Amino acid sequence: MAQRCVCVLALAAMLLLVFATVSRSMGLRSDEHQRASRIPSEFSKEERVAMKEALKVFPTVLSTSFIQHEVVEEYSHLFTIQGSDPSLQPYLLMAHFDVVPAPEEGWEVPPFSGLERDGAIYGRGTLDDKNSVMALLQALELLLIRKYIPRRSFFISLGHDEESSGTGAQRVSALLQSRGVQLAFVVDEGGFILDDVIPDFKKPIALIGVSEKGSMNLLLQVNMSSGHSSAPPKETSIGILAAAVSRLEQTQMPIIFGSGTLVTVLRQLADEFPFPVDKILSNPWLFEPLITRFMERNPLTNAIIRTTKALTIFEAGIKVNVIPSVAKATVNFRIHSGQTVQEVLELTKNIVADNRVQFHVMTAFDPLPISPYDDKALGYQLLRQTIQSVFPEVNITIPGTCLANTDSRFFTNLTTGIYRFNPYYLQPEDLKSFHGVNEKISVQGYENQVKFIFELIQNADTDQEPVSHLHKP
Repeated sequence: MAQRCVCVLALAAMLLLVFATVSRSMGLRSDEHQRASRIPSEFSKEERVAMKEALKVFPTVLSTSFIQHEVVEEYSHLFTIQGSDPSLQPYLLMAHFDVVPAPEEGWEVPPFSGLERDGAIYGRGTLDDKNSVMALLQALELLLIRKYIPRRSFFISLGHDEESSGTGAQRVSALLQSRGVQLAFVVDEGGFILDDVIPDFKKPIALIGVSEKGSMNLLLQVNMSSGHSSAPPKETSIGILAAAVSRLEQTQMPIIFGSGTLVTVLRQLADEFPFPVDKILSNPWLFEPLITRFMERNPLTNAIIRTTKALTIFEAGIKVNVIPSVAKATVNFRIHSGQTVQEVLELTKNIVADNRVQFHVMTAFDPLPISPYDDKALGYQLLRQTIQSVFPEVNITIPGTCLANTDSRFFTNLTTGIYRFNPYYLQPEDLKSFHGVNEKISVQGYENQVKFIFELIQNADTDQEPVSHLHKP
């Protein structure tokens, strides 16, 4: 039983960014207009070649009269696609084209070459997140070439600094708010279709992020008198701070088991496993100590059940024989949806328990609210419907919480429905390439991403409107 439980809980470890509840509810029903005017997502050989070569210019997108293109914050881009029915609430599709650095060491091809090899396109950003930038514009271009006019208006936001500050996305959000825009939903990067990454679980699972953890970068600082190392005091700034961060590392934040979507997912996934694992997952409250004990053993599953902290920077000392007057340490917190920045700050101070240590919050924001994912959640159900259409072999869709952060967090002022999903099969070998070497996307995978957006835009032309939801705690 214990061995089986470890395998089940490896699910959360391998899910990377999300963990959630299984949904097999009925999807949205397209109206007669949508069925009559639908354009099949079948592409010619020439169009497939254009996708593979990653077009640098989208002439139809840039010349269509009902599309407005704006440059925001110098480098980000906002496209406004005006639909034919102004009564339908608009939505937003997002991506970013900035990337993390990519030193050439270890790469099989130059990291910014975009070379194709063995059915894959290599290069920094092919999975995070230039693929989404290109797929959004490619899908829109192909729809426009087919004389498609959307009924529901929508926006495309392409950020330039998601990997750093997200100022581009912040400015786009403020711009839309100043124009009185309220969005039906937002779709950004985040989740994937997991393929053969869970031991003894062969079914693909689509993961849609419905929330994100909060974040806090906290500076700890100790100020003491400096002096010569030949006559040291009993305690130095380095020693005091080292003891403080050691206590912080050794003391885990409390487990938060019942908050978010974890309990529901355990119950819903229970039917996918044999006895006795199915019974354990069906009764998480009864087996909570056993489940959390196993989840604590893996860094990724541990991050699902509590706020995490990581000491990332330590600064002190200028010379071998000089006792430094100042020592500083920076700690990065990823805050569980069941806590707030202020609660985590107070817990941290209590753990350190030394008034000689000063605390300075550098940056911080609370966890994002959980977006609705029930049958009446328009954005979630459109994604689920499109997943079933483009990937009919995927019959498990999971909403969950992203451990990392995206630009979508800046749009909570415009909608309660924010979803994070990349329509791409993520396999075990892909995991290391995120922000690593030999990042690549398969040609077929990129074509499927274009096809997904091509169909999602058409699916969004339903007459159904989002039902008002309060954010879930």
